[in-house]
Amino acid sequence: MFNLGDKVVYPMHGAGVIETVEQKEILGEIKSYYVLKMPVGEMKLMIPVDNVNNIGLRNVIDEEVVESVYDILRQSAVLNDSNWNKRFRDNMIKMKTGDIFEVAQVVRDLTYRDRERGLSTGEKKMLVSAKQMLISEIALSTNKDGKGIQEFLDNIINEDALKQ
Repeated sequence: MFNLGDKVVYPMHGAGVIETVEQKEILGEIKSYYVLKMPVGEMKLMIPVDNVNNIGLRNVIDEEVVESVYDILRQSAVLNDSNWNKRFRDNMIKMKTGDIFEVAQVVRDLTYRDRERGLSTGEKKMLVSAKQMLISEIALSTNKDGKGIQEFLDNIINEDALKQ
């Protein structure tokens, strides 16, 4: 169970703060919903309280773990030479876990592939989405501005590109 003000990650959407818990009647049944305020994009999401375990809602990583995420971004990319459709499915599975380390791998690998060979339209959208997920969680974890985090991530990835 989460509390008001908790910083949590909703897989495939990113990190947010539980702003309120609301009761809604849907199809004649009253259910409780967490209302998440997302710092990136100012979006609000409603998540059924009784479904949080099934969807993988979890607490934001500690600030100490952020450096491990940066280490993943600094590692050499792992190029999957299968067709774009297989790569897309494999990366989607990683993103759906909501695991920040898996998402960081997707960002690293797709960024490198984009630089070297280009990405399909679907993979470009996935890269944007994965970056947003990373930025939102790191921003909440470190209490820093999302724009500053994005610039920092871009610098890490670009430093790595010079080494490869």
